[in-house]
Formats: sequence, C-alpha cells, structure tokens
Amino acid sequence: MAEDKKAWGGRFRKPLDAFIEEFGASLPVDRRMWAQDVRGSIAHVRMLAAQGIVTAEDADAIESGLNAVFRDLRDGHFEFSNADEDIHMAIEHALVDRIGPVGGKLHTARSRNDQVALDARLWSKEAATQLAGALTTLRATLVRLAEEHLGVVLPGYTHLQRAQPVLLSHHLLAYFWMLTRDVTRLRHAHEAADHMPLGSAALAGTPFPVDREAVARGLGFSAVTANSMDAVSDRDFALDLTYACSVAMVHLSRLCEELVLWNSGEFGFVTMDDAYATGSSIMPQKKNPDVAELVRGKTGRVVGHLTALLVTLKGLPLAYNKDMQEDKEALFDAVDTLADCARAVDGMIGSLRVNADAMRAAAEGGFMAATDLADYLAGTGVPFREAHAIVGRLVARCEASGRTLRQLTLEDLKAASPKFAEDALATVDIDRVVERRASAGGTGHEAVGVQLTQARDTLEADNAWLESLA
Repeated sequence: MAEDKKAWGGRFRKPLDAFIEEFGASLPVDRRMWAQDVRGSIAHVRMLAAQGIVTAEDADAIESGLNAVFRDLRDGHFEFSNADEDIHMAIEHALVDRIGPVGGKLHTARSRNDQVALDARLWSKEAATQLAGALTTLRATLVRLAEEHLGVVLPGYTHLQRAQPVLLSHHLLAYFWMLTRDVTRLRHAHEAADHMPLGSAALAGTPFPVDREAVARGLGFSAVTANSMDAVSDRDFALDLTYACSVAMVHLSRLCEELVLWNSGEFGFVTMDDAYATGSSIMPQKKNPDVAELVRGKTGRVVGHLTALLVTLKGLPLAYNKDMQEDKEALFDAVDTLADCARAVDGMIGSLRVNADAMRAAAEGGFMAATDLADYLAGTGVPFREAHAIVGRLVARCEASGRTLRQLTLEDLKAASPKFAEDALATVDIDRVVERRASAGGTGHEAVGVQLTQARDTLEADNAWLESLA
C-alpha cells in the first residue's frame, strides 16, 4: 500500500519504519470489532446526510459500499492488508477501493479517537449482555440441581474443617447468589458503556452541525457522552467489564476448587462425568477433574488483565494516547475466557453425579452437632460462653474415648452438665440440626424453599432484561 494512503501521511516526508509499522498496528487485535465499526459508520453517514453535511447521493453510495464491505467481512471474503493500521482504516480503504474518492467523505466530522471509543463501547455492551446470558444459564443449572437434591445433607466447612451440617441445595445456592452479583456487575458494565462518544472527534468536538442524539438513537445508546475530552480518553467501561469478568472468574474458581476436592477419593461427594474429565498418560486408573482445574488456572490471567489495564491507564494525561491501544487485548481475552469457562462449568455441573450417601456419612461423623448442644444449654439459662466450654470439654472426652456425640448416653451428658435432660439426645440428630436453622437465609428446609423462590424470581427478572436487549 502506498504511503499516501495513510490517514496521516500528508504531514510526513518518509515512510514509517517497516518494523515500527508492524509494532504499532492494532489490526490483529481490533479486527474483531468490524461489525461494530460498520454499524457505527452507517449511523454516522446517515446523520451527515440528514444534517446536510454530505449529499444524500453521496451518503447512499457510502452506505451501499459499507453494506458490501460488511458482507465481505461476514462471509470471510475480506482481504486484510498488513499495511492497514487498524480495523477502521482497513474498512475505509476497502470502501474507497469499492466506490472511489467519495468514500473519503465518511470520515467527515469524526476522528479515529471517537470512532474507536464508539466501537469499543458497542462491543462491550454486546459482550456484557452475552456474558450475563451465559452466567444466567449456569445459575439456572445450579437452581435445577438444588431442586433435585433438596433432602441431601453434607458437612459445611470453615477452615476446611467440618463445621455444621447443611443442605446441598443451600450450598449450591451460595454460588447462585455469587453469580447473581456477577450478573449485576455485568449489567452495570453495560450501563457504563451505554453512552455514545461519536461527535467528540479528536478531543475538542467538531465544528460541523452534527446531531449526536440521532446517532445515539440509531445505535441503541441511551445517552451521549457529556465531555469530548473525557469521551475519547475514557476506558472506565472497559475496566468495569474486565472487573466484572475478574470477580466472576474468582467465583467460578472457588466453585471449581470445591468440585476438585469433592471429586477426590478422600471426599467422594461427587463423580465427574467422563465428558468433563481426562485420564493419565501413565496411570490407567486416573480420572482427573481437568475442566475444574483449568477454570481455576485461567482465573489468574483474567485478574492479570484487570491489573494490566489499570496500570496502562493510571498515568495518562488527557486526552487520547497511543497507550490506550493496549486496552483491547486485555478486554477481549477477559471476556473470551469467562465465556468459555462459564460454558465449561455449566456442562460440568449439569452432568455431575451427586453421591448423597457419602455426603450423609461425612455429615454424621465428627462433632458437627456440638453447637446445638451448647445452644440447648443456653436455652436452659446457662450463659452461652459457659455452655460453649462445657460442650468443648465433652467433645474432648469423646475424642479421647473414640466416640461421637451420637454415641453419648444421657448419663454422659448429665455428667457434663445437670442441665441436660432426655430431650438433649435428639439435639445431635443431623436432620434436626439442619432443620433448626430456620432463620431467613439459613439451611433449614423451609428457609431453603423460600430461597429457591427468590432465586427463580431473580432469574426471571434477569431473563426479562436480557430479552429486552435482544
């Protein structure tokens, strides 16, 4: 490509160094925004015609040419040139090659600075919507599993030590609510990107009588940006989306960590489906939870992208700087990684086999009803701190004699405290321990039933939002 085809070539007396041309090109990364770039250009040229900035005849020719370029890109017939710096110039050059010099009028009243901000905002809105849909699908799977396993009891843990028994449904719904907050963050990221920057030009606005609101309406934006300098230098929406991806990946990683543990021979709580596990090249017996481990491992790269983007933006003066070209690789990969991981986890979760007997056996062992014994004493008027100490000594004696709380007799309990009566023996029954947690948000059956209703209502509301954007 001749040097005079550079958008800025008129000012320069020698061509760009070949290596630097490759070094500075963003086309390998930003070419995926081709659909957004064409959409933005069509909305822009329609506005130019409506405002009398270009003739209707020229606008029709430009729009027709852009539609042809769109089809070439969509169908894989578009030939990219290494000499094109970015997707914007690649499309503009293809337009001019197709319809002649009139194609150059497309860039009237805009800069690549507000053009790239527009494309990135359009792309981010679509990405946030798609990710919210993927996480909502996973959330629906968690709700289905919770409904299918309502009566299953397993140990709840703190410090990875058995603490108190809980319903598996309650445990699964904990992740539902984590992912629900992630969808809320994605909705906020969508809102942050929902301001139309075109018309800001390079940084100071444009002297042409543009109608920014018309362009915003045509592209489905709720508002236009308020300050031209902020508009071309703002990447907060990219930070918001990358942050939402990072937190969602952390939540998926936590879930996968538990599944790795639960799938182990030491726990045996779940069995991975063959379609979501791999084997060993040397040990024939192995069935490894690689999907869960990969999601756990990929979390680091997404968190790294957030850090990279924050550091890239931290020292930039107004307005646009070339550093900002580095925003897309981090953003795109964060979105792609979360999308892939959400799909993988949904398949893995949906195909799990729950080993309810193993969970029950683990919940029956140990001393997980100890708190209930202390609560029993507190209910008789014993100060809770004193009750805590009494039961603690009782647990120590059980450990020394190799017994569990369920193996204690009424005489054993009375030896620890005369406040214990015969009804205290039922206190250590695991099902009763669970059922007594009836407080709002607790693990009792009725409380979990209320929580499931709340979860279904939340899913319905989020699906309604997604359908409103379709």
